[in-house]
Amino acid sequence: MIDPGIELVLVGTALITIVVAAAHIHGVARVFLIAQAVYWTLSYVARPLVLLTVQPRPRYADNIADPRLAAIGYDRGIAEVLQPVAFGLWVYALAAVAYAIWDRRHRSAAPQTATRDFVPTLAAVYALGLLGRAVSYVTGSTGQAGDVQSSNPILGFVAQLATVGAIGLIIFIRPADRRTTAALLAALLTVELLWTVAVESKTPIMSAAMAVAVRFAMYGWTRLRVVCVAVISVVGIGGFGWLQSIKQPDYVRAEVLVRDSAYPPWVQPYLSILRRFDLLEAATDSYYMTMRPWMTPFEVVQHGLQSLIPAQLLGTEKLRSGTAWATEVRGSSMDMSRVSVSLADGNINEGFVVAGYAGVAAGVLFTFGLLLLGVRALQARHIVVVGLGLAITASPILFERGILGSMEVIGKSLQLVVLIWLVDMTVREYRIRTGAARGPESAPQEIGTVVGARTKGWNNGTE
Repeated sequence: MIDPGIELVLVGTALITIVVAAAHIHGVARVFLIAQAVYWTLSYVARPLVLLTVQPRPRYADNIADPRLAAIGYDRGIAEVLQPVAFGLWVYALAAVAYAIWDRRHRSAAPQTATRDFVPTLAAVYALGLLGRAVSYVTGSTGQAGDVQSSNPILGFVAQLATVGAIGLIIFIRPADRRTTAALLAALLTVELLWTVAVESKTPIMSAAMAVAVRFAMYGWTRLRVVCVAVISVVGIGGFGWLQSIKQPDYVRAEVLVRDSAYPPWVQPYLSILRRFDLLEAATDSYYMTMRPWMTPFEVVQHGLQSLIPAQLLGTEKLRSGTAWATEVRGSSMDMSRVSVSLADGNINEGFVVAGYAGVAAGVLFTFGLLLLGVRALQARHIVVVGLGLAITASPILFERGILGSMEVIGKSLQLVVLIWLVDMTVREYRIRTGAARGPESAPQEIGTVVGARTKGWNNGTE
């Protein structure tokens, strides 16, 4: 019998290596790396351990007990499925270690941060996004996780501004009063949690929690701040299932209870979380893919570049990687003919069905490059570049998307950035005309107040 414990140990040690490397990296990159390690631990360690321990029988609407793994035995299935995962995570871990060594040698004395007054623009962006959310909710066009496309793409696009604006405000707003700061952050986090429940997606609250961690990474860590980030993450994700059940009708709650009853009581409180971290399913999809390669590397590059161009200018229908993955990759081993959904593919899993282990290495290194891009963008001096960094932080591309899905998100993010830039120009012009903006001679003081980088009060951003 094949022992899955070896693969789980390899996966676990790779994730521990990523965390250790992150501990030696300065600034925002540390936050991103630790968040990735936690995300992949839930997907590739916690979920397999539950399957190996419980050995659940596949049931209707239970995406944890995968019938494909159960058919060949969970021991053998998980051992086979995790082989490319272990390889990919070790490639990523070595990249993190290399970056930690480089960062240690090239660390600057003072961290670079934004030097523009972004808060009024981000507040306007957030208000515009909240308006889009409200209209979407009232008209019943609110999208949900896994939807192929929004029922109202324009409203969906505008509603995305709220997530970007919330993350930007969480990171950059810096009132003089600590109570005001706490109240603002609590309000922003509450709104994102409510929106998480409304759209049935974990991304808004996860992005908000990571934004809090990014804020602390920029302005300095304390033990209290570490505890705050941990509590926000646990409460946000852990309370997701409970909040979701509130708005479900009685018959749906009854079906969930019947479905969860197949699991021991000690694991039932965590099932709602594990169902949201479904990269093990994508890894199973790639293992069972019958037609290889899924597409050639040239096609991946072609579709990726097309994703950066708006469909109106491209003049043709662009590939939706999540939908294509559902119908073509998962569809090769499961009946997806009556299901229309967009799925998370994952960098490792996408790379494996495109070019084997070479594709896995390319996929994880691409994700690592996106991580570095997000770090640098958040420290930029122009709202356009910072907006791109905020969009990366607000999206799941650092966790659960491959090259194709990441390029799609970046393409949409570039369109968001253009809109943010237009809002920024409007806000700046309004402030100049109304006298709200200060003169150039006082700009450095105003900037320091906004982003928390007062010249004399800066703490070097170190622990």
